[in-house]
Amino acid sequence: MKLRLAFAAIALAVVGGLVYWSDQDEKKKEGKPAADASPRLVEIPEDQIVQLEMKKRGGDTTTLKRGADGKWTLTAPQALPVDQDAAKTLAGSFNPLPSDKLIEDKAADFAQYGLTAAAIEVTVTKKDGKTAKVLFGDDTPTGSTVFARLDGDPRVFTVATTNRGNVDKTAKDLRDKRLLTFDSDKLSRMELTIKGQSLEFGKNGKGEWTIVKPKPLRADNFAVEDLAKKLKDAKMDLGQNDDEIKKAATTFASATVVAVAKMTDASGTQQIEVRKDKDKSYYAKSSVVDGVHKVEAALGEGLDKSLNDFRQKKLFDFGFNDPNKIELHEGAKTTAFAKTGDKWMANGKQMDSTGVQSVIDKLRDMPSIKFLDTAAGAPYLDVTVTSQDGKSVEKVAISKKENYYFAHRENEPAFYELDGKVVEELKQAAADVKESQPAKPASKAEEKKK
Repeated sequence: MKLRLAFAAIALAVVGGLVYWSDQDEKKKEGKPAADASPRLVEIPEDQIVQLEMKKRGGDTTTLKRGADGKWTLTAPQALPVDQDAAKTLAGSFNPLPSDKLIEDKAADFAQYGLTAAAIEVTVTKKDGKTAKVLFGDDTPTGSTVFARLDGDPRVFTVATTNRGNVDKTAKDLRDKRLLTFDSDKLSRMELTIKGQSLEFGKNGKGEWTIVKPKPLRADNFAVEDLAKKLKDAKMDLGQNDDEIKKAATTFASATVVAVAKMTDASGTQQIEVRKDKDKSYYAKSSVVDGVHKVEAALGEGLDKSLNDFRQKKLFDFGFNDPNKIELHEGAKTTAFAKTGDKWMANGKQMDSTGVQSVIDKLRDMPSIKFLDTAAGAPYLDVTVTSQDGKSVEKVAISKKENYYFAHRENEPAFYELDGKVVEELKQAAADVKESQPAKPASKAEEKKK
């Protein structure tokens, strides 16, 4: 019996040792590529690259340099501002640049692969001054890969054409194509000259857009932000040849002015002028880049607006903030709802919250159907909405003349024409609010279910 136990203990120790060493062997393999994994041509972290030089067979050499501030600039074939995202993506393509397959371990003739005078040569310079040159040759018969090698390495590989495409970039691909380069987050003022009228937009204390000129008015923040976005996204068309570029300048001179926009951020003011020719093509001239550039119709159409397109059409500003108090005054009659905790109260009584919410919704969505400079009518209904714990108080006086309804917000120069049906529905909703009813006691059948 003792002998059997001894043999069992020895066997268990042997198995345990095998498991241990197997486990240790697996841990050593962790992080290592498989034996049949394709080698990487280069593996250079993006932040270690300070220069990229792309040379095409029989073409220009494009050179990108990274400054001490981390920003990329084009130095060849000419000095141009760079699309920083595009440059970062290009540099990241070398971390790593994988091969598809090893074709020849020690090639005697690179010419058969198109690698003697490579179609594309990309030289990567690192912070330590060391360089790596990747050469791309002919396409393989399949067309999905291309022959490639690393300068100084006798091996020839195939590389996916998509990986070659990631690094096959020209100045047109890499240059900053924006016509305006202002910082959207720091934009503080916009000036727009359209249809003979000058408009100016500024930010209020809440960071929302308001109309400053031709007179102080409430602005539709979404409409103004959309304008800023269209201007921010305005890009030059780099697909034009030299003749088309010259023609663009001539066309611009005789085209009709659509708009002139000035954008001011923390760094200063930039300007763009957009014109439309007889064929309804749009051209732009910017203070940021030289020349006249053809632009997408979306930009021209987005600028072809009037003052009223940027005005706030909703009568009340409380928006998504639920009011704390609502008051409606019709002659000597007053209807008021005040919120205490999560309850709506009127004259010391709790009111039905669904009914009060109906009133809130009608006020929140009440639109103007026309903007007016003046309006006359008999007093009809005064509405006061208090929100943000008393920080915001909006007072609106509604008047009526025949079948027309007009509204005037306190301390504003403008008048609004309203849909009479909407006003009457508001009055009816307020009148329909009932006192909250206590929950009905459960029936005997319901009690039994419990």
